[in-house]
Formats: sequence, structure tokens, C-alpha cells
Amino acid sequence: VQLVESGGGLVQPGSSLTLSCTAPGTTLDDRTVAWFHQAPGKGREGVSCLNGDDGATYYGASVAGRFSISMNTDKTTVFLQMNSLTSEGSGVYYCAATLPGGLCLLPDYYGMSFWGKGTQVTVSS
Repeated sequence: VQLVESGGGLVQPGSSLTLSCTAPGTTLDDRTVAWFHQAPGKGREGVSCLNGDDGATYYGASVAGRFSISMNTDKTTVFLQMNSLTSEGSGVYYCAATLPGGLCLLPDYYGMSFWGKGTQVTVSS
């Protein structure tokens, strides 16, 4: 499964941004999808996860209450709505998906089988 992220860009602190993750030519039905963030000079960390079987959502402590993950009704796109962005939110955001039937494996949403190439987000005044 090929994953393609989009929606990144340069925004000011306090702004909102919505990232999208699509799988061209297929759907994300029955797959768990997660978003990861890699800040400059740091490792990749899980941001949010959407369980494929029951729609349960999970968020990292630093983004809970500000970010929201969702999937469109035809199950072709997963969104990450990011509000109240700070400079710490800068970096590359990756979308990842499991094999069919996979779940959000806490705490870091490990077990993802497919990864996108990422989209850059820069939060700066």
C-alpha cells in the first residue's frame, strides 16, 4: 500500500492545519492508520492513531485536546486536524498504516507496515 501525505506548510504559532493521508488506488478500510511526527534532530514519535476495526482514536499527551484524527466516509483519506500549533509542532509528519485487521498498539502505535514519505510542517512567526 502506498501512502501519500499532503497539507503541510508554513504557519504561524496558534494556527491550525489539516494534514491528509491517502492510499492511491485503494482504500484504508479495515486498516489502522496513525500519524507520526519527527522534529528536527529528534526521533519519530506517535501523534495519533485511528483503530480500523472500531474507530477508536488515541492521542499523544502533547497533542491531546488540540489534534483530531478522522477518516472520510468512503475510507480513502485519513485527516489530522491540528489546532493551536506551537513551534514544537514543526517537523515532518508521516502517515502509516497496518495490514488489514491491525490495531493501534499502545503506547507508540508500533506495528505499522506501510509508511508515507512525510509532509513538512513549519510553525514559525
